[in-house]
Amino acid sequence: MAANLDLEPVFDLNLYLGKAVAPVVDKLTGWAVATVKMLPNLVVGIAIVIIFWVLSAYAARLANRLVFRFTGYRHIARLLARMTTLAVIGLGFILALDALNLDKAVASMLAGIGILGVALGFAGKDLFADFIAGIVLHFEHPFRLDDLVKSGDMRGYVDTIKWRATIIRGRLGERITIPNKDLLGKPLINYYFSGLRRIDLYAGIDYASDLQQAEDLALEAVRALEPPLRDPDRPVEFFYEEFSESSITFRLRFWIERPDQPVFLRARSEAIKAIRRAFSHHGITIPFPIRTLDFGVTGGQILREQLEGLNIVLSTPEEKNKPETKQ
Repeated sequence: MAANLDLEPVFDLNLYLGKAVAPVVDKLTGWAVATVKMLPNLVVGIAIVIIFWVLSAYAARLANRLVFRFTGYRHIARLLARMTTLAVIGLGFILALDALNLDKAVASMLAGIGILGVALGFAGKDLFADFIAGIVLHFEHPFRLDDLVKSGDMRGYVDTIKWRATIIRGRLGERITIPNKDLLGKPLINYYFSGLRRIDLYAGIDYASDLQQAEDLALEAVRALEPPLRDPDRPVEFFYEEFSESSITFRLRFWIERPDQPVFLRARSEAIKAIRRAFSHHGITIPFPIRTLDFGVTGGQILREQLEGLNIVLSTPEEKNKPETKQ
């Protein structure tokens, strides 16, 4: 007995699948044809990116040399070299997209970059401020590498100048990171900017000393310092300033040839020693502060008289310095 098979559902299913798959196949076929047609432009685009990538290195090197030759500031040359690299590579990508006939994509990308820049500006305004301040510092160059600077309570040698922050080495070797906007917005002291540095010394002499003799001795002692501890082209200056409690205060100032901190410290130390030797040799003293104790006691005996009654004798500094006479 023969069985009757109904194949109509099978044919209907195949027909339905064929209709569903056909658009996908057509789409993939269209993409393949478009890719084949775009292959020459794709090769040109990739070649453009590679060429501009290589050119960016040469352009950055050339910008570095030219800027350093005209300005003499290496950190400015590095900054402009980096900006040149980014500009050349960005131009290469735009030309590559244009070669692929993606003009709409280029416009959309530029619009997206603008919107992203606005969003990042609001989200990271401090970071953006540091970046802008870094550019200003690079062009105004208030300091160079290895300059001794002070900003607020921070003091040290400039180690690295970055786009966001400046790294300085503290006097104890510590690493200090200062945001660029703080350096730009606060008073900044650069001890090395002028190439010269002045040393001011303050001291006092007792009232019994000859003021003119003390001045001459101090000037002679400091003038004897050899370069670079003293700049021979600049005068050594001496001024009496005030009458203090136990001495007459003076200020002596002179210049050193180099502003380096080691030279500054050594020159100051040698000047102090030279003045002290000259004063000591000629009997000029730098007195300690003198204090008088008054307990408010009226009447009675003076302490010296009481000690003399006990056969204890107090001698004054003048009596100590008197030579002994032989009987």
